[in-house]
Amino acid sequence: MTPFRGVDYLHIDSLLNDEEKLVRQTARQFTEDRVVPIIKDCYNQGRFPAELIPEMGELGFFGANLEGYGCAGLSNVEYGLIMQELERGDSGLRSFVSVQGALVMYPIHTYGSEEQREKYLPLLAEGKLIGCFGLTEPGFGSNPGGMTTTAKRDGEDWILNGEKTWITNGTAAGVAVVWARTPEGVRGFLVEKGTPGFTSSDIHGKLSMRASVTSSLAFNDCRIPESQRLPNAIGLKTALGCLSQARYGIGWGVLGAAMDCFETARQYTLVRKQFDDRPIATHQLVQEKLAWMVTEITKGQLLAMQCGRLKDGKKLDFAHVSMLKRNNVAIALDCARLSRDLLGGNGIIDDYPIMRHMCNLETVKTYEGTDHIHALVIGERVTGLPAYR
Repeated sequence: MTPFRGVDYLHIDSLLNDEEKLVRQTARQFTEDRVVPIIKDCYNQGRFPAELIPEMGELGFFGANLEGYGCAGLSNVEYGLIMQELERGDSGLRSFVSVQGALVMYPIHTYGSEEQREKYLPLLAEGKLIGCFGLTEPGFGSNPGGMTTTAKRDGEDWILNGEKTWITNGTAAGVAVVWARTPEGVRGFLVEKGTPGFTSSDIHGKLSMRASVTSSLAFNDCRIPESQRLPNAIGLKTALGCLSQARYGIGWGVLGAAMDCFETARQYTLVRKQFDDRPIATHQLVQEKLAWMVTEITKGQLLAMQCGRLKDGKKLDFAHVSMLKRNNVAIALDCARLSRDLLGGNGIIDDYPIMRHMCNLETVKTYEGTDHIHALVIGERVTGLPAYR
């Protein structure tokens, strides 16, 4: 196969400046050189490629769009381009970076004290410390407001009780951002690994996101000092604000998976011959599928680009992010399915990345807000009437 050069039917590159192209090329080269050669085996073995963490830290991928404390301070478009290239490698790798930056570093950067920022952010930016985000519970996914995890004051400390599940990086994390219900409302806490009463365990048997660590967290009379509470994380809206950061990166990331599926299928149809000894790319039904995919990828690129520019201009709204995440994940999954179809039986073997992307995208469609929840967010925005309350 020829080296990956991206999918750019509508000259999207003309919308990027030189710095943005350089950031994308850095992430693209990293994915090509370091991720692609090993990710198939990692997925098959159910192993996250932890050996890549220090290099990703050196390249500034963690918290790339945050300022100070060792963070790269890149634009949101540049950050999005990094997510796109990493997910071209694998959704599990992009998910790791998304959680580290958007769900751990962002809340510390935005809602934490100066002492917390100085203690945690430089280590997280270098990848010397791994974090996780504890919001989802066994009984509450789409409705985080129903959480049953509690934190109650006991002198100068807090006593944390409850359980979180479907937590990316859970057992690998040295610190967890945990959301709990208190008498004053939902609050965020930083719980370090090894704290008495805090345990974690991996979820096994996954047929998706196999190159990613997915865990459950449990808190049994876990004592947390007041200094570990995020002082400005007040109310559930602060936790949801973190999710908007992660969803933004997902909206870019899944384009990378879609591109990889499309380009794999395109190249395959150019060399695969059937019936009249001509490439199947000459067949009308094959071309229709390729045309659909490149059109939807292009529309997704434009949607991501506009959201990135709005975010850099501090004009991006959470309802905009819902459209970005919902649309781009859906088209990426459809691209994976169409690409598998074009490869026939070869589409299901791991010589090609399509089935791996397809399985991963089934999870990406669900986490950080399901397709249905984002539809209702958009619906409320255009009607002014909430349908989920």
